[in-house]
Amino acid sequence: MQVVSREGENALSAVGPRPMDWSTVPYTAPQAPGPNGKQRTSSLESPIMLLAGHQSGIYTMKFNPAGTVVASGSHDREIFLWNVHGDCKNFMVLKGHKNAVLDLQWTTDGSQIISASADKTIRAWDVETGEQVKKMVEHSSFVNSCCPSRRGPPLVVSGSDDGTAKLWDLRQRGAIQTFPSRFQITAVSFSDASDKIFTGGIDNDIKVWDLRRNEVTMTLQGHSDTITGMQLSPDGSYLLSNSMDCSLRIWDLRPYAPQNRCVKIFTGHQHNFEKILLKCSWSPDGSKVTAGSADRMVYIWDTTSRRVLFMLPGHNGSVNECVFHPSEPIIGSCSSDTQIYLGEI
Repeated sequence: MQVVSREGENALSAVGPRPMDWSTVPYTAPQAPGPNGKQRTSSLESPIMLLAGHQSGIYTMKFNPAGTVVASGSHDREIFLWNVHGDCKNFMVLKGHKNAVLDLQWTTDGSQIISASADKTIRAWDVETGEQVKKMVEHSSFVNSCCPSRRGPPLVVSGSDDGTAKLWDLRQRGAIQTFPSRFQITAVSFSDASDKIFTGGIDNDIKVWDLRRNEVTMTLQGHSDTITGMQLSPDGSYLLSNSMDCSLRIWDLRPYAPQNRCVKIFTGHQHNFEKILLKCSWSPDGSKVTAGSADRMVYIWDTTSRRVLFMLPGHNGSVNECVFHPSEPIIGSCSSDTQIYLGEI
C-alpha cells in the first residue's frame, strides 16, 4: 500500500502536474508556518495527501468522530482504515463482505463502523479489534445505504434495492421494523432525535417515517430523478440530499417550517450514465456542503450564498463521496479511480 505525500509543496505554488489544484484562494486560518515557511491550515503532513491501496473503485469514506482515522469502502469488498496524520498509513483492513461495500458510517462514539453492501447484508465492526460483531441479513437485494442513530439506543436504518428500509437494534437479532416502498430505496438517514427516518429512492421523493406510528408523515418533493445520498445537518434542523437530477437540496425539518420545505438548491456537479449513488455531506459548522460528482471534481458550496467555493480536480474517475474533517479545514474525497485524497482548504 503506497501513500504519496508531496513534501514542501503548496497547492497553489506546485510546479507541473499535481494531484489536486484549488480553483479559488484557499481558506487560511491563523497558524504557525510549516517548516518551509508557508502558511498551513491543518495538521496534515502535507497540504495534499494521496491514499492508495484499494484494488477497485471506492464508493464511500468517512472520518471517525475524533478526526484521527478515515474509513473507506470499496468495490473490492474491503474496508480500509487509514491514519489521518503522519504518512496516512493503512493500518487495518476489515474483511467479510462478499460484494462491493456501498456505504459505511461510524457510530457516534467512534467504536464501531456500520457497513452496507451489495452482498445484501449490513455489518457492524469493532474498530479496536477489526472483528465483525454483527451481521444483519434480511434484505433480499443490494443494501445501498445505512445510518446509525445519533442518540438513544444503538439503532441502525438500512435501505435496499428490495424496496424496503429496515430498522435494526444492534443488541437484538433481526430487524425490529420494516418500512415498505414500491421502489428501490437508495438513501436513508435518521432524524436528530432518532424518532423518524428519511428514505429516498428511484421515485425521486424523500419520505419521512414516524417510527412510533410506522407510517409516512411527510413527503419531500422537488427532485426530478433518483435520490443518491442524504445527510442530516450537524444541528439536526435540515436534511441535505443529492440527486441524479444534478442538484443538491436542503430541506427544513423544523416542526413549523412552511409547506415548501426546500430552502436551498445547489447546482454545478454532475451525475452520468454510470448511475453511481453519489453522496453528499455538511461541514461541521453547517456553513458549507460538498458532493460527489461524475466529472471527477470535488464541489464545495457556501450554504448561505449557494455559490461554488471550490472545484477541486485531481481524481481520474467519478468522485463518489467527499467529506469534511470533524474539526480541521480538511476535505477527503474517494473515487472510482481507487484513490483517496485528503487536502486542506
